[in-house]
Amino acid sequence: VVQTRIHKTPSIFFKDMTDSVLPIPVAHGEGRISISQEEAKLLFKRNLIPVVYSDDLGLTTEKYPFNPNGSCEGVAGVTNESGTVTIMMTHPERSFLSLQNSWRPKEWLKYGPWIKFFSNAREFID
Repeated sequence: VVQTRIHKTPSIFFKDMTDSVLPIPVAHGEGRISISQEEAKLLFKRNLIPVVYSDDLGLTTEKYPFNPNGSCEGVAGVTNESGTVTIMMTHPERSFLSLQNSWRPKEWLKYGPWIKFFSNAREFID
């Protein structure tokens, strides 16, 4: 299972999700970000990396299979400074319902934790 860890950023999608470690479906191992480690570190410093691939301990990783596309510094998404634009290479739309997950705890009745990503967007536009 691929997991992601959420960082504190201005992204409207990840409001109140900081430090969450969530399972995420991966459709393929393509589409990684092409930046240098220096550029990634600058984005981290500016809090513009909302989501990274993590290992079983929740630690950022570049290693396969935890990081399926080998992205630098485990970067799985980037946001702009206003937080209104976020791009990511994970697929939360494939796991917001609890039944979309291959395994789920009993606490996940109808929705999985990725529903927060979508409810944050809805809350922002209301």
